[in-house]
Parts: sequence; C-alpha cells; structure tokens
Amino acid sequence: MKKFFKRKNSDTPQETERRIRANDAEFNSQFSYANNYISTTKYNVFTFLPKNLFEQFQRVANAYFLVLLILQVIPQISSLTPVTTVIPLVVVLTLTAIKDAIDDYLRYNFQTYLPWEQFIGPRDQAPGATAIASLVFFSYIIVLNTVVPISLYVSVEAIRLVQSRWIHWDHAMYHERTDTPAKARTTKLNEELGQIQYIFSDKTGTLTQNIMTFDKCTINGKIYGILYDSQGNEREVTDSTPRVDLSANPYYEKKFDWHDRTLLDAIERGDEDAHLFFELLCICHTVMPEERDGELIYQAQSPDEGALVSAARNFGFVFKSRTPNTITSVIQGREVEYELLNILDFNNVRKRMSVIVRRDGQIRLYCKGADSVIEQRLHEDSRALMQKTTEHLNKFASEGLRTLCGAVKDITNDEYERWQRSYQEASISLDDRDAKLEAVYEDIERNMLLCGATAIEDMLQDGVPETIEKLARADIKIWVLTGDKTETAINIGYSCRLLTDEMTDVFNIDEDTLAGVEQQLLKARASMQSEAADKHSVAFRGNQEQIQAGEDMAGFALVINGHSLSFALEPKLEMLFLEVGCLCRAVICCRVTPLQKALVVELVKKHKKAVTLASDYAFAQFMFLQRLLLVHGRWSYFRICKFLRYFFYKNFAFTLGHFWFAFFCGFSAQTLYDQYFISFYNLFYTSLPVLAMGVFDQDVSDKHSLRYPRLYVPGHTDSFFNKKIFAISLLKGIIHSLALFFIPYGAYYHSSNHNGQDIASVHVFGFTVATCLIVVVTLQCGLDTAYWTGVNHFVIWGSLVFFFALHFLIYANFFHYYEYVGTDRIAMGSAVYWFTVLLTSVVLLLPVAAYRFYKMDVNPTLTDIVRMKQRLIHSQSKSSDFTSRVRSSMGRSRASLRSGYAFSHQEGFGRLIKSGAMMRSKEPTAKEKKTPAPAKENRANSSEVAENDSNDVKLVKFVTKT
Repeated sequence: MKKFFKRKNSDTPQETERRIRANDAEFNSQFSYANNYISTTKYNVFTFLPKNLFEQFQRVANAYFLVLLILQVIPQISSLTPVTTVIPLVVVLTLTAIKDAIDDYLRYNFQTYLPWEQFIGPRDQAPGATAIASLVFFSYIIVLNTVVPISLYVSVEAIRLVQSRWIHWDHAMYHERTDTPAKARTTKLNEELGQIQYIFSDKTGTLTQNIMTFDKCTINGKIYGILYDSQGNEREVTDSTPRVDLSANPYYEKKFDWHDRTLLDAIERGDEDAHLFFELLCICHTVMPEERDGELIYQAQSPDEGALVSAARNFGFVFKSRTPNTITSVIQGREVEYELLNILDFNNVRKRMSVIVRRDGQIRLYCKGADSVIEQRLHEDSRALMQKTTEHLNKFASEGLRTLCGAVKDITNDEYERWQRSYQEASISLDDRDAKLEAVYEDIERNMLLCGATAIEDMLQDGVPETIEKLARADIKIWVLTGDKTETAINIGYSCRLLTDEMTDVFNIDEDTLAGVEQQLLKARASMQSEAADKHSVAFRGNQEQIQAGEDMAGFALVINGHSLSFALEPKLEMLFLEVGCLCRAVICCRVTPLQKALVVELVKKHKKAVTLASDYAFAQFMFLQRLLLVHGRWSYFRICKFLRYFFYKNFAFTLGHFWFAFFCGFSAQTLYDQYFISFYNLFYTSLPVLAMGVFDQDVSDKHSLRYPRLYVPGHTDSFFNKKIFAISLLKGIIHSLALFFIPYGAYYHSSNHNGQDIASVHVFGFTVATCLIVVVTLQCGLDTAYWTGVNHFVIWGSLVFFFALHFLIYANFFHYYEYVGTDRIAMGSAVYWFTVLLTSVVLLLPVAAYRFYKMDVNPTLTDIVRMKQRLIHSQSKSSDFTSRVRSSMGRSRASLRSGYAFSHQEGFGRLIKSGAMMRSKEPTAKEKKTPAPAKENRANSSEVAENDSNDVKLVKFVTKT
C-alpha cells in the first residue's frame, strides 16, 4: 500500500515543455500525452439504463410518484390498486428514456373500504384515533395525487419533442444553396424562444456573408477604387461598369473585380509607394499556399487576410510559397525570395501583426493592423500622412468598410541582432513569457513609416435589415459586439436597421477616463428617464390605430468603444452601464475583444436573472432568426402555456370530486370513480386532446406572427402563464368540480326509472359524474382550441367515443367478477342520466363561451384583433391601403450604405509557420495527387447560437429570463 500513499519526490523535475508533431500520431504516442478526445454523449450501451434511471429519479416528480407507489403497496392505507400509479410511471420512464436516448444520439449525430379496525385494535382508543387520522391523511394523499399526475411530465416532453421537429421540418428555414435545414439540438428550451429579451450578436458571418472583397485603398495619401465622372463627381459602381483587365497577369483570378484603372497604371509605371504597399500585403500574413490541379490556392486564417493577399496577387504581387525560413513571391513577373526572420503574430491585445524579412542584405519590418494601433507607433515623418489617411479611413468607415493600416520600417543589422537576443531570451522564459514577448515586440514596432490603408467590403446577408427591424418591434433588445471602428459600427447599424432615423437619440460613449465614461453614462440615463414618461408605452389592447402606434420605432441606442467599455465594466460602473444599456433598444460595442464580449454577456446574465440558450439551435442565415423566434418560439410558448392552464384545470375538476365525496362517505378514502376510470383518465380519455392542442394550436398564422411582431411581447412579461393565471385555472377547476359533483347529486337524490325503481347507487352516481366530467373537459378543450386540424377533430370527438366504447367493454357481462358490471346500462337507461349530462355541460360551458365573446367584443387583445383581421383576409383580398403601408415601411432602408467589419480576432499561424510543423513538401505524393481536396466547411453562413466554451459571441446568443 505504500506506493499509493508515497509522497511525490520534490526533486523530480517538472515538465516544462511538450514536443508534438502535427499529423504524426506515431511520434506523439511515445510520450503518452493525454489525448484531446471529447465525448458529447452521456450514455453508452452499458450505462444507459442505470444512469438514465438514476437521473430520472433525481427529479422531484418521479421520486414523488415512486413514494406514492410504495404507499399504495401498503393495504392498510391505500384504497387504490398500485396499478393506477405503476402504469403511468412506467410509461413516463420509458418515454423519457426514449427521448433521452434520441437526444443523446443526436448529440453524437382494489378494496372499497379500508380495514382500519383490524389494523388499530379497540384496546387503546385515543392512540388509535390518532393513528386512524394519520392513516386517513396518507390515504387522501394517495387518492388526491392526480392533482399533479405523472402524465403531465411525459406530455410536456412529448410536446417539446414535436416542437423541435417543427423547427427542423420548416421549409421556410431551409437554405437551399447550402442544403442546410434549421436544427434544434435540444427538446427542452423551445418555449424559452418565445421569451427572448436580449440577442447578443457578432457581425462577421452572422449579419454579414463573411465573403471579403478588396474594395478601396489609400496609398501615400491618394484614394484608389473610386470612379469619377467628367465633372469630377463620384460615380456609382454598378454591374454594367467595365472591369479593369488584369489578364496580363498569369496568376490573376477571374472572380476578382476592380474598376479603377489608375491603380494599375501606378503599378505599371513603377510607383514606389504602390509597390511598397502591395509588397506589404504580399508578405505580411500567415496565409498557407498550395498547388491544386495547377492552380494556386490560398488557405487563410481569416477571410479578410485572404482578401488582402488575393488583391496583391491580382495586381502582380503574387505570394507563391513559404518555408519556415523563406517566403517566395512573384513580383511583376519576377520571382523574389525573402529570408523570413521573425513573425510577430496577431492577437486580441496587439491588434496587429508584423513580419521581419531580409532581402539583398536589407532587413525590413512589415506591419499591418488597426489604425489606432498603427498610428501610435509611427515615426514623426508620417504624422502628416496619417492625418490625410485618417480622413480616408473615416470615409471608408462611413461606407461600412473594414479598414487596416500598413507600415514599414528598415532595420540595421546591429539593431536587429540586439533585438534578436532579447527576443530569444523572452521566447525561452518560463515566467511571464507572453508579457516579455509583448515588450520585445513593442520595442521593434516603433518609428514605422506609414504606407497606406485598405478597405474591405463584407456584404450584409439577405434579409438582415428586415429581421432586425422586426425583432426590435418585438421589443427584443439587440446588442452587437464587434471589432469595428465606431464610425463603421454606426454605419452598419443604420444599414441593418439596428439604428434608425426615428430613434430619439444615439448616445456615443467614447471617453478614455473612468470619470468621463461615468459622466457620459449618467447624462445618457438622465436623458432617457426624462423621455420615458412620454415615449414609453406598451399597449396590447385597443383598435387598429393602437396596433400601429405600438410599433413605433422611437427609442434610444448606445454606442460604446472598447476602451470606454473597459471602464464601464469595472465594479463601480457596471450597474450603471447595465441600466443604461437595458433602457436602449440597441447597443453596439465596437473595438471590443473576445474577453470583453464574454464579460458583457455575463453581466446581463448575472444581474437580469437570465440564462443563455447556447449551441442549441442552428440555422444557415440570420434572416431565419425572425421565424425561429416570432413564429416557432412564440407558438411554443403559447402552446405550452395553454397546455398547462388546461391541464391543471381538468385535473382539479377530476380530483376534487373525491374530496366532495369524502363528506358523504365519512372520509373513509372511498373513491368516487371506479379504478379503471382513475387509471385511464389522464392516460387515455383526456391525454390526446390536450396533446393535440399543445402540438398543433396557433392563435394566429405564421404570416401574421411575422407581420405583427408586437404579438411576441407578452412572452417578456409571462402574460400567458403566471401566478394569477395559474390561480384562475385552479379556481375554475374547483368551481367545475363542485358543479360536476352536486348537479348529478341533486338529480339523483330522488330519482327512479320508468318502473318507479330507485336507480341511485354509488356506482351509477360515480359513472354519471365521470361522464359529465369527460364531456365537459373535452368540450372545454374544443373551446380552447384556436386552430382546428383533422387531428384535433379526431382526438376530441374520438376521445368521447372511446370513453363510451371502453366502458361498454369494461362493464360488460363477461367481466362478471367486476363490481361495476351493468352500471352503464342502468345509468343510460334512464332519462335522468342524459338530462344530467346535458344540464351540467350547459351550466359549465355556456358562461365560458359567453364571457369570451363579451371580452372579444368589448375589450379585445391584440391577438383578437389580428385574428379578426386574419379571418377577413381569408375571405377577401388585402386592401390597397394595407399593402401600401407594408411597402412604405419596407422602403425605409438605407440601401446606399454598405456593410463592413474591422480585423480578425483570432491569433495567426506564426509560431507554426516558423516551427515548420505546418509545411508540406513541395512535391506532392502520388496519393495526394489522387486525393481530391475536401470541401470547405461553410461555417461562415451557419448562424448557430454562440459557442459555450469561450463566450466569444461569434454568432448569435439568446438571453431569456429564468
């Protein structure tokens, strides 16, 4: 045993490094490192049954019914056979296990009276009375357990499962070009989609197409990429504008569009500034080239980096190949080889990257990065040029283009050798290595000379402006977290209708001190609070004019840059920032890092008591988000709320009949209904109608759900199911149970058949009450159903037929041992039975129908108004006024403004390039020649809900109330 408790020798050297080779499993296996295999499944063939049962019985509901089952086994306290609990419990456990297995697979791809006198002896009356009282208590716990039946949980799971499939089967959310349907990776959160309050979104690949095109550039203070007419005015580029012919370059790409001839002329006449600019783009990157079918293909870490290298290639500065120590380019038809000395890679803090190369004995540093970062590191000689370039950058940003600056620096051999020694020391340092490397990088990236700047366009996806506008009308607050410049972010905000001209004010938080940021936030809050009393009104009742007024796009927006955000997220200001942000319709955080994105999301989650729906839903285009939330989310929330209201109502109406009967049977725990009816009530008689309602019902169509986004707002306030509505459902169930019991009681109190014989008995009375109950709750389900399908008709009327058919079978003579044999024929042979059923149904259902008609006529909700409009539209064509209003609202887009973005947030491949781990031999093997290149994974267009691991809100993250 000593070896298990032996202390580790302190002299054992600690592991300081790990040696691995990419794609070389044989080499890596000799070190016995832990692998990076991640299992996303919970079960396997052997662990599924025990693990799943263990998890299911951890749920309070299942544990509760297990305890009930144990109590029913005790004959002294149970008047019900254990079958009444065993059957539902087994069904629930089985169906839940099947559902859990499917989810896991998808992640991987009878006594009437109790003999108490026999149990409690007569010798001790006082303790005996106490014991009897205790037994009565436990007996009625068993009898009344159907208030919350076990079928509730399996019904909810079944509805959620079907709702998930509706999302997957929705052809309106299918993206044909990429053959990508919408996917719901969970079955438990669909109704949460109807209560979304915040959406956190990145831009690249989410709002935009992530297809970068080189649009403009500025070189030594001159803009290229803009066309002018004969009067010197800017001319718009259209599809008919002729392209510059670049075919003289054997490496040009046919898909590359460029319309400004002056740039090509400058390159052809040997303009040094233009040559230096494109030489920078050709060399300063971490792109990997490869030959494929005789064609040069670039594999870039980010789309914008690939666009820059591609632009240099088309203008005659071709990046050809690389090794760990060299870069080979073809510049204007002449092959040039650079000695690659160092790669100073990009990261989120640096916001720039550099390469140091040697050519013909001259050492030069090429650097590209965000304009604010490059500007701080320029030589004094470049200040005037930077001022002119900044004007061009602002122009690019106003058009929504992604911008980068480029600079160079010549380095002497002595300077480089001194710096290289510092770099080597920092590289092998075991303490604060990253900080030391950053300091060394900072030392060499100083006093650079500005070359120019690039402008890249990333077009918005189809339908983004319309989607954001509808989500805003649904009172969903959208926070866009991006790396753009402030000007670019604001422009794109207008392009995608995140910001609108109708907004009261757009606050720009841009101070660079804690006190300054606090002052701006306080001023913004004061302004919003002064306007709130007059501007903020949310009404769900009224006429058509109120509907339109409720969709007013006025409000506030907040734009804050990353530097100011760092102060706003400090403990002193975070609550003020959260308050101001939550008062705004839209928030744009620009120039932010992934860490700041995560902190912003966490701030809202923590203080707004919200949860994120992460990695649970995937769809190919951002425009499908409006259908996911406004249609499927709203329907799911509406259906589950209606299901719960009806379910609790029908079970209180059913269960409390035993309670009223207790006053007439001396609280002996005798049941009002026969045991088969008790077992089948929630399992067969009333399960399918409410399931059909929970699966198919819809108050308004999908078209009108999208046309009137304000219909989504009740989900934010729990208007469809809350404590008040729950209490009303229970009260309704109690009142109906009273009527269901005492109307038949009064009818049978002095009843007789046509022969004058008394027909009143416990069995006939119980059967009559059961019939009234089934008829009333089934017809009530019909009244609650807003959207009738063939399935609804079948299960509602079929449930009534099934009830009578099954009782004819159970009460038939060949079950002569059963005490209820013949009860149905005795009851149905009397007019009292039929009159009682009719009277009870009319008394209970007529007031419900009358109240709903009155409410719809006198005080209609927005849903009622839209439903009436929907019916009118079905019966006649749309009015011209309605059509013109829709067209005019859609015509308010800022189509002239274009979309863009800034810089990639991902660290590059610098270290791997210099290590040689990513390099292939120049001559491909025979196997490589035969193997076709794998298709690129289209991640850019997959608008999935944000990834769990990093909270880098790369795509879309939903936040809803807990």
